[in-house]
Amino acid sequence: MTHVIVAKDERPHSGSAYTFEGYLHGGANVSFFLSDTPLGGGPCLHTHPYDEVFVVQESELTFTAWDTTVKAEGGQILVAPAGAPHKFVNSGTSRARHIDIHTSRRMTTEWLEGPKSDDGNEVRVREARIATQQLRLERGTEAVRQ
Repeated sequence: MTHVIVAKDERPHSGSAYTFEGYLHGGANVSFFLSDTPLGGGPCLHTHPYDEVFVVQESELTFTAWDTTVKAEGGQILVAPAGAPHKFVNSGTSRARHIDIHTSRRMTTEWLEGPKSDDGNEVRVREARIATQQLRLERGTEAVRQ
């Protein structure tokens, strides 16, 4: 079995999250954000064709999935099922650290609300892909077939 170690500076970064997409790293069947969301920050309403698992490490996030709103704090885990419209906001008193696990080798997001102008989290997947392409070009790495 091959083990792939990805250094922090090799992962795309959007300002509030580092991104790992499995298809770029040996075809791992998982992707995730290592997030550090500012107060009031979070993505607009969106959906994925796969489950998304949120592991809240520090602070508090308020999640909305379908028509239900719940608060999760450090140490709690929340799952947004495949197809469920969802969003979250950092409702704590400090930056929120959390891991957002996409159960897919490649992130796929359908945005259901317009962009928020305060922190840009709603475009972090697109920015991460652009940053990944830039890293490949800088390093002369061949593009991974999708």
